Amino acid sequence: MLDSAASQLTINFKKWWLQGDYIFKFVADGHHFRINVSDTLRPEPIELEGRSRGLQWFFSFFLVFLVETKEGHSNTILLLDEPGLSLHPLAQYDLAKFFRKLSEENQLIYTSHSPFLVDMDNLANVKAVYIDSETGRTKVSSNLRYNAKDAEKSIYPVHAALGLTVSDTLLLGCLPILVEGPSDQIYLNLIKRYLVGTGDLKNSKEIVFIPAGGVKGMGPLTKLISSRDDSLPYVLLDSDKAGKEYQKQLKTGRYRDAKDKVLEVAQFLSEGEFEIEDLIPSSSIIPIIDRQYRCDQYFEDFYQKGLPIGLCKLNCVRFYFYS
Repeated sequence: MLDSAASQLTINFKKWWLQGDYIFKFVADGHHFRINVSDTLRPEPIELEGRSRGLQWFFSFFLVFLVETKEGHSNTILLLDEPGLSLHPLAQYDLAKFFRKLSEENQLIYTSHSPFLVDMDNLANVKAVYIDSETGRTKVSSNLRYNAKDAEKSIYPVHAALGLTVSDTLLLGCLPILVEGPSDQIYLNLIKRYLVGTGDLKNSKEIVFIPAGGVKGMGPLTKLISSRDDSLPYVLLDSDKAGKEYQKQLKTGRYRDAKDKVLEVAQFLSEGEFEIEDLIPSSSIIPIIDRQYRCDQYFEDFYQKGLPIGLCKLNCVRFYFYS
């Protein structure tokens, strides 16, 4: 009977716990009952208490709610506070799927700060819970936008979950290009949209510009992005001092066999400390700068054709400072 029960549990458990191929064995020794667990990586049986806290938590949850809700506690309301805290993020994904199954026959309400437990397939059921700073009372809202300062922290896991969902598919079948910062990403996306609109850019792969937070963030990101497949992502750097120095590091290090994937802005213009904004025609960007700042002296008066816009802006700032 023990072997039969353990075999049935092993089969059912595999349907919900995808983090390992576990085999359970029940052992009755006098007045003591033990549950031994083995898997493909560790074939020797180990008592359940010796396994990870995440596995212990999910195992007990699995037994109580899957078995009991089928019998004495069927059609129940399950209230859970921060479930799966000890679970690996991927195991939390599995837990969310398990919850979805339980909700078919039970009312399930749980709170969580983890983006991995936000069910993106059922966002209509997600609520933001926060304390109103004016009344001091707890509020529950279906509004998942950042339009209430009190709710910002509560809503963040939902937005983080959205980012995780997007990142899962964003880099599949696309052409990732690492850039230094968010402004570079915005400029290049605008250029891309313009070229697509004019029909000058026809690419079978979606081009995705990923900001690295400066040249220091390039190294870790190249490892993360290249792990999606074997090829390294393209890198586009400013042609300033920091960009040129990091370009040398890449070409003598990680990109020594893929030097053609390390690009700098000056390659598309001419020699000089050019930055991404210099790829936009000066006739388009200079009037925008003048409208934005509306100074006594127009930036157009300081701009010298052929020089980097950033250098001209620096000269302009120096003029304003000294005058």
